[in-house]
Amino acid sequence: MELHPSSDQDPTPNSNPNFHAVLPTPPEAIAPAAAAAPSLLHISFNQDHGCFAAGIDHGFRIYNCDPFREIFRRDFDRGGGIGVVEMLFRCNILALVGGGPDPQYPPNKVMIWDDHQSRCIGELSFRSEVRSVRLRRDRIVVVLEQKIFVYNFADLKLLHQIETIANPKGLCAVSQGVGSLVLVCPGLQKGQVRVEHYASKRTKFIMAHDSRIVCFALSQDGQLLATASSKGTLVRIFNTVDGSLLQEVYCLILFC
Repeated sequence: MELHPSSDQDPTPNSNPNFHAVLPTPPEAIAPAAAAAPSLLHISFNQDHGCFAAGIDHGFRIYNCDPFREIFRRDFDRGGGIGVVEMLFRCNILALVGGGPDPQYPPNKVMIWDDHQSRCIGELSFRSEVRSVRLRRDRIVVVLEQKIFVYNFADLKLLHQIETIANPKGLCAVSQGVGSLVLVCPGLQKGQVRVEHYASKRTKFIMAHDSRIVCFALSQDGQLLATASSKGTLVRIFNTVDGSLLQEVYCLILFC
């Protein structure tokens, strides 16, 4: 694995300017009305769920949730497929991974993109495809099929590696509380989740389900975890500190 931080740009976002304030849509970035409809490759919310980003076959789009509107778009000239796009709140820093039939970047690289400068300011390279990326103001979390890497955002220094069971969907969640990183990912067994409490340097394993974990969600402070399995019959809510089961909700969930 190779790390290639930019030598002339600190990738740590401090000011967090709004997209619509620092990223006016250039005329050349707007697709002609007669162009074919783009293919959607990826969609993800930002950390406070006020915006979401869509990766398409020739770039990416940023949307505001309420009121709903497109606030920015970036189209790449040659190819340009973006298979993963992860926002950092509403600032100009994003993590991009190539995807689709004609990817903009290799699918085994995470590109740290500064849209204010319209260029990449750092990259992380791996031996296999990147499944997902999670961002905090101080950390970059990269998820591969069976391994997770945690980096310091300021200098792209590798801080931690985690091995997981096969994780093709790139399941991973991180808290957004200042100074208290909690990371949740699949464990090494079917139905198990692993909780990393970095502030207290503790690891907690929770046997959440008998079946394969297909999705989970972590509260902003990292204290509560909701999980669901491939059976799709119930959602369980756990305390991440002691792993105790707090509630079960029976429901019908359809997973594609």
